[in-house]
Amino acid sequence: MEAAGAAEAGAAVAAQAAAGAEAPPPPGIAPPAPRRLLALLRDKLCTWYILKTILLGQMLSLFICGTAVTSQYLAEHYQVNTPMFQSFINYSLLLLVYTTMLAFRTGGDSLLQILKQRWWKYILLGLADVEANYTIVKAYQYTTLTSVQLLDCFGIPVLMALSWFILRARYRLIHFIAVAVCLLGVGTMVGADILAGRQDSEGSDVVIGDVLVLLGASLYAISNVSEEYIVKNLSRVEFLGMVGLFGTIISGLQLAILEHKDIMKIQWNWKIALLFIVFALCMFGLYSFMPVVIKVTSATSVNLGILTADLYSLFFGLFLFYYKFSGLYILSFVVIMVGFILYCSTPTRTAEPTTVPQPHSAGLDNAALKLDENDSETPATHEIWKLLVEML
Repeated sequence: MEAAGAAEAGAAVAAQAAAGAEAPPPPGIAPPAPRRLLALLRDKLCTWYILKTILLGQMLSLFICGTAVTSQYLAEHYQVNTPMFQSFINYSLLLLVYTTMLAFRTGGDSLLQILKQRWWKYILLGLADVEANYTIVKAYQYTTLTSVQLLDCFGIPVLMALSWFILRARYRLIHFIAVAVCLLGVGTMVGADILAGRQDSEGSDVVIGDVLVLLGASLYAISNVSEEYIVKNLSRVEFLGMVGLFGTIISGLQLAILEHKDIMKIQWNWKIALLFIVFALCMFGLYSFMPVVIKVTSATSVNLGILTADLYSLFFGLFLFYYKFSGLYILSFVVIMVGFILYCSTPTRTAEPTTVPQPHSAGLDNAALKLDENDSETPATHEIWKLLVEML
């Protein structure tokens, strides 16, 4: 009996000790640092803004994937190399839709008034945009689909530098870390590309293709910074209408000079026509929706988000171009998404002009969050760094 009573008493003490270990800390005592860190990360990253930004970025990635795959398929299976003709179709659609909308406007934002005030600026913008599309599509003739997608990330540091000087965007440490993480993911994909043996069949023309991609990425950065400024200070329709107008003119002239013989050589059939239609619709969708996403976020965050187009292009390449799959591609996708989420978790600031104040400025980069310009770091970010130091 005494032994049984002692056993029961010991079991009761053990149960009380286990309950005490599982119970939350008493009031006034902070939970452990790892638990607080996870809670802060959940509150900071699991938000509707982050989710919306991810979804919008992936929608743009799918549009880019469509343009890349159709261009590669036309070049490899039908020997159709008409990058300017493909761009001309897109600009013509923009002209028919958005320039027509501007033509029916009246007042200060009418088509005539815009041309009188800013015609030369839109000529330069149209030239940069046309040549960016031309060099990128042209590069598919000299290098692989994935190589084009990878080297295109060169535009991100160019875009950040232009945003710093033109849009007065001011970055925090977390933004540079996020960009580095995204570029690490791109590097992982480059390694997977080499391990898959995709570079073995390439000749010396790959150098030409790489140079074209780097040039196109820089021109895209110029176009995207201009797009962000116009969309957030003027209007989306004005940007698309003017790009459609001058893009059609410039690409039409370049088409007549460089590609009229190539177009005459096309052996038209319903498959080739369908590929041109899919390319034009994907490009038109990309142009139409990108200003919407940029207005909510920024040109830099959009370009980080669309890095995942590489993975979507790879999936199509597995069936269309017989690419080899590697688990490193999935790892690369995860790393890029982590960097993208980190970038979007903390908005950038906009430096105040030194001469003329602009009280209506809400921040050109991630303007939707309406942050105080004098706030250098958010309290949540401070707490996260503090907890990381404690854990180390």
